[in-house]
Amino acid sequence: MATAAKAAAAAVRAARLARLAEDRDWDLAVIGGGATGLGVALDAAARGFAVVLLESHDFASGTSSRATKLAHGGVRYLAQGDIGLVREALHERAAILANAPHVAQRLPFVMPGYHWWERGFYGIGLKAYDALAGARGLGATEWLSTRRTRELLPGVQPRGLWGGVRYWDGQFDDARLALALARTAEDRGALVLNHVAVTALRREGGRVTGLDAQDAETGATFTLRARCVVNATGVWVDAVRDMDRDAGAPKRPPMVAPSQGVHLVVDRAFLPGGHALLVPKTADGRVLFAVPWLGKTILGTTDTPRGDLAREPSPFAEEVAFILDESARYLARAPSRADVRSVWVGLRPLVRPSGEDGDHTKSISREHTVIVGRSGLVTVTGGKWTTYRAMAEDVLERAMDRGLLPRRPAGVTARLPLHGAAPGRPLAEPPGEHLYGSDAAALKALPGAAHWLAHDAESGRGLLSEAMVRYAARHEMARTVEDVLARRCRLLFLDAAQAARVAPAVAAILVEEVGRAVDPAPFVALAAQYGRLP
Repeated sequence: MATAAKAAAAAVRAARLARLAEDRDWDLAVIGGGATGLGVALDAAARGFAVVLLESHDFASGTSSRATKLAHGGVRYLAQGDIGLVREALHERAAILANAPHVAQRLPFVMPGYHWWERGFYGIGLKAYDALAGARGLGATEWLSTRRTRELLPGVQPRGLWGGVRYWDGQFDDARLALALARTAEDRGALVLNHVAVTALRREGGRVTGLDAQDAETGATFTLRARCVVNATGVWVDAVRDMDRDAGAPKRPPMVAPSQGVHLVVDRAFLPGGHALLVPKTADGRVLFAVPWLGKTILGTTDTPRGDLAREPSPFAEEVAFILDESARYLARAPSRADVRSVWVGLRPLVRPSGEDGDHTKSISREHTVIVGRSGLVTVTGGKWTTYRAMAEDVLERAMDRGLLPRRPAGVTARLPLHGAAPGRPLAEPPGEHLYGSDAAALKALPGAAHWLAHDAESGRGLLSEAMVRYAARHEMARTVEDVLARRCRLLFLDAAQAARVAPAVAAILVEEVGRAVDPAPFVALAAQYGRLP
């Protein structure tokens, strides 16, 4: 069986690379396999365009796997008076939860009040949040007594508590949602490839007409022709824009000013139950979340300017101290540095004002920006996971406005179920076969479905089976240990030390599946970084 699986896995990757090598014209070539790029690829493929998407590493390996795991309308934007942005996000939140119920669900939040005025003040604001959601609301906001607040948040600090407010928002598994987008785009005819890097843009007469790419595994090179090329590389968009520069021309001013968000993961014992905790304004004015997710509790987040674009950025000591210090103010049992199971950092692409060198800029909102350069290169950056689908529609609208693509009707993804869509168990529970939705039966049919490589220490539930590794290689385009343990299974984000321990076993299974050597050492080094606090 291993021999047949090996042949099948190799054949699937080879078939994708063979399609990439075809002498043909693509309607759309997307650079970047994060939320935005995958959303663009799916929307275009669903409209019948010939689409290819290339990701230099793995799908969602950058910012898109390091979100706070919330599909939300943006309560803080409501406080800032940005009604249009909140309304759009609430609309898109409903679409995510409807189209991907296996990896996106509603989640109750409690804002505890420690001043007499907070309960009423925040409750009124959240009632307005409900009103903006309208029929797409997930549940009514409620004012809570002190006793009820402690019942819903068993881990909350009781001293000085003046009750609270409960409201509803969305939660999701970001990396697995990205994978669902990739697989749905493929279902609609797109060619989607990870571990293939774009090395240059092709230009004729000052217009972008395609790109050059290279397979990270074999070194094979490819040249593609495309009517429209979209740069959806997040914080790295400036590197791709630099490819679209005349010889000898100066570099454009950077479009992105990156900011990093840090998250700490601790055991569920620090915040038992199924409710998240939100402090809208900490001592220094920042927001604090404590979110139950896949059997653990996520604490965060920060928003710190970052000068470099490291693919694996590290937290600053003051960021870790902020999260732990503020958590100690609001949790009855204060987590210490020793309690942190994993720490991960995501870079957010904050957009600078643009429009240089004749670029035509349309700022759709302050959350994301779409630029069509004089060469026809379309660049999109900024935004957030919740509005990925609206961002994709904006990108295609701009491309059609400029004549890069023929006009076709929008709205095709608004009610398009994503691959695997089926009702699932709460995302607060430890991960398991339920995250595969309608593909769970195919997973269970693979060898090793009852052989568990990792377990959740608190519940004893299996987290990763041999079959999950095989499924990741055969059906989910996983090529490395990191692909499996960081994004197909989220073990790196839940417990870095346990992820390092199982890495050799995962590598051994992948060798059988992908038919080449797989070294666990790079992942073990990465897991050490996720398990280390500054």
